[in-house]
Formats: sequence, C-alpha cells, structure tokens
Amino acid sequence: MTRHVTTDVAVLGAGVIGLAVAERLLAEGRTVTLVDPGDPGMGTSYGNAGTIADYAVNPVGTPDVLRALPTLLFDRTSPLAIRREALPSLLPWLLRFAFQSLPGPARHNGLAIAALLQGAGPLWQGLADRIGAAGILQPRGALYLYETAAQRRAAEADMAGRRALGVTVDLLNGPELAQLEPALPSMAGAAYFPKAVFLNDPGAMMRALAARVTAKAEHLRAPAQTLSRTADGVIVEGPGFRLHARRVVIAAGAHSRKLAAQAGDRVPLDTERGYHVEWDMAAPRLSRPCCPTARGFYLCPMSGRLRAVGTVELGGLTLPPSAHRIRKLVEGARAIFPDLPENPDRDWMGFRPSLPDSLPVIGPSRGGPEVIHAYGHGHLGVTLAPVTARIVADLIAGRMPEMDIASLRPGRF
Repeated sequence: MTRHVTTDVAVLGAGVIGLAVAERLLAEGRTVTLVDPGDPGMGTSYGNAGTIADYAVNPVGTPDVLRALPTLLFDRTSPLAIRREALPSLLPWLLRFAFQSLPGPARHNGLAIAALLQGAGPLWQGLADRIGAAGILQPRGALYLYETAAQRRAAEADMAGRRALGVTVDLLNGPELAQLEPALPSMAGAAYFPKAVFLNDPGAMMRALAARVTAKAEHLRAPAQTLSRTADGVIVEGPGFRLHARRVVIAAGAHSRKLAAQAGDRVPLDTERGYHVEWDMAAPRLSRPCCPTARGFYLCPMSGRLRAVGTVELGGLTLPPSAHRIRKLVEGARAIFPDLPENPDRDWMGFRPSLPDSLPVIGPSRGGPEVIHAYGHGHLGVTLAPVTARIVADLIAGRMPEMDIASLRPGRF
C-alpha cells in the first residue's frame, strides 16, 4: 500500500546536512518531512574526525597536488588513493579535478571555501545550545603535526596563505608542542589552530540533533527514488510512499547525483571513501585533534576511545572496504603511539560526497527554486552543516543569503 503524504518542505537525506537544515526550518515554523532509509545522523556524519575546521580553507586540488597526482593516486602507501576498478567511471571526475587544481581555479576555490567557513564555529555553538548538546563541543583547537624540521619549514608558506584567508594559526616549536600534548613523541613542531572546535562524540551529537528534529518532523524511512515537478510543488516517490512537497531540499550526500539529475541538474558528484579505526580507552591520550600531516589522517580523542580517521580513497559506492586502507590507518596511529594494540576495537568506512572543486552544491535548481541543492561538502560536512542550513532557510524564505553563493550553485558546472 502506498502512503500519501503532504508537507511544506521535504528534506531528502538525514545526515548532518539534512538534519541541520530540518532543524533550522522547524525553528522557523515550517512543516518538514525527512526522507531517508537509515537512522538519522548514523551514516558518514558520525564516523568523521568531529572537527569544526575553520582552518580548512585549502581545496583538495592544488598545484602541488596536481604535480604529485600520478604518485598520489597509484602509490598504495599514499593518503590519497584510487580503486583501480573504479578508474573508468572516475576518469571524467579526475579530469575536472585536474583542471580545478590549476593555480587560478585553486585560488578561486580557496577564497570561496574561506568565505563559507566564516562563522561556522559560532553557528555550531548556537545549534548545540538549542539541542542541549553544548557539552560535546570542545573549544580546544586543533594541531597539524610536523615530525621533521623540513616539514615544519615547508609549512610556513602554507600557513601564511591560510592567514591571508583569515585563519588564526600559530606555528609552534617542539617544546611548545610538548606543553600542549605531552603524550606525543618528540616532534619538530606543529601548526596550532586555536579557534577550531571539535565534537568529542560525533555520534552523540548526531543523536541529539536527530532527536530534536524527529520530535517535530515526520521521518519516512525509505529512499527517495524519483523526483518530479508539478504545478504546485514537487512529487517525491519511493518504496511505499508518495510525497507532495511545496519545496524539496536534496541533502542525500553521496547519493544525491541521481536526484539532482531528475531535478534537471547535471552535477559531477562522486564519492570519497573515508575510514576510521578506534581503540577503546578510559583516558584520552590527547586533548584535541592532531593530524600528522605527512601521514594524512587525524588522531582524535573521542569519548572513551581514540579514533584514527582519514585518508582519501576514490572508489564509488559499491566496492567493499579496503583492508589495505584500514591497515595503513592502524600503522600510522601505531607509528605515533607504538603501544597501541595491533588490532583496533573497531573499524568503519563511510562515503564523502565530493566535487572536483572541493565546493559544495548549495542553491536552487536551474529548473526552478522549488528544488534546492545542499550536498557535496567533502571533508567539511560537519563543519558546514549549520552554515548550509542558514543558506537553505534563507532561500526557502525568499531572503537574500548573507554570502554570495554564485560559486556554489549547481549551474556552475
């Protein structure tokens, strides 16, 4: 039997972006229906580094990355890798990524990311306060670790570029780093981002956000399969339901491309596969997220456990997890803390929605403003959730967003 539902706004996807959008719309008095087959917030949104990364202004694609791309993609020890089985389908995305890594596009993308990140921390504080989860936010900053003097010297130009984009960062020497994180082995220094905030339990934050939303919004626990416009809105259909909405927000993360195409927008969205491993421990060894930059992952002091999270694997949505990627995370973490057990207590893989220019897609469909796109945040989904929610709420209310979203619109491709 098909269930017929009518709503003001349908939010397709219940990850952190969809939940933050729904929370904002509900606060403005709108009727919201979530459409997602899974438990809200329990996909990629809970398995990340938990960092509200105001400092992450650099796109993935840069001239340095472009020069090293062949090595990065096909070296099995690289923090950026490709599943060779997926190469034919990924080739168009990779060609766009190569273009976006040229100096001009990369500079433009960095400016756009920096503009998006403005105010992410305060917006997260407001969101956490509203859902009763402020204690999960830890305002302790974050660290990029440099294991050698050469790495620290090479970081000076990078940090100068970040400062030019408004990032607050201090370069520390080895003794200064040891004062902040005495459990770390001796290192040459670090970049300290004092304004960064992290979630010491992303899963708990997602559950609090989901509880707030689902207390007021209906949740259709099924995938959105088709989307079509009508004279007075949009029809969304899936197994067992037919939903009529005045507005639809596509926020289905890595699963958004097909829905975007049905809305009339061809978006080159593909998937980065991210991994984490965790060791349970009563007392965290670190006070804040720490990224050994040469190894390409984060060590994060989560509640009751240490999480090693990161690496980038391009491989689509269907291939199984890579045992090699998991093993590299374990090896990297044990290079920093050799006494960690060889077998972590758990491992995980999730899908990051990724665009070649490292910018999300946020804005109205070219086919009409009754469909709004909100996906493709890559490594910044958690960071940008309340920022995206504010933009989407403005668009639905007919208000001019506080920032220029021309660089984010689906029509840019």
